Amino acid sequence: MTRISTATYETATDATKSFMDGIKAKFGKVPNFFGTIAQAPAAATAFASFNGALAETGLTAPEREAIALAQAGYHGCPYCAAAHTAIAKGAGVTEAETQIHLTGVASDPKTQSLITFTLTVVGKRGKVANEDIEAVKAAGFSEGQIIEAIAVVTANMFTNFVNLVATTDVDFPKVSIPTKQAA
Repeated sequence: MTRISTATYETATDATKSFMDGIKAKFGKVPNFFGTIAQAPAAATAFASFNGALAETGLTAPEREAIALAQAGYHGCPYCAAAHTAIAKGAGVTEAETQIHLTGVASDPKTQSLITFTLTVVGKRGKVANEDIEAVKAAGFSEGQIIEAIAVVTANMFTNFVNLVATTDVDFPKVSIPTKQAA
């Protein structure tokens, strides 16, 4: 049962309806996460703007989804695991790869370096070592992409925490979150 209700179009304020219209135009529906954050129109608008800008980074969609899946697994967020599995599949990531990303693993060494960096940033609360930066650079990521990765981590931290606090009802095909998590 959800602890924070999901706004519906019928219960939404005018500001929230505008936000929900934009989400519906993009997704064909208003996923429950967006209905939940619609309870706070300023937060919803800020997130939509920030997240929309992240689609323009130098990171590919599969790389951004690897970050999201690794965080969903790390935080044990059922909503984010399900949503980002579906989004990753739409970006061309295989089912098998989405499952291992949830454990903090990737079959591709470059993606693995990004996931390792992500989990280090999260686990060390940003207090990474020089070696952590050098490792992700050595894998082929630029300094700009490292900043972009941190931005993606930040956006996904927000979604993980909102969904865990709210216990948002999962409206994507549910997935199991493996218990093994790389650190």
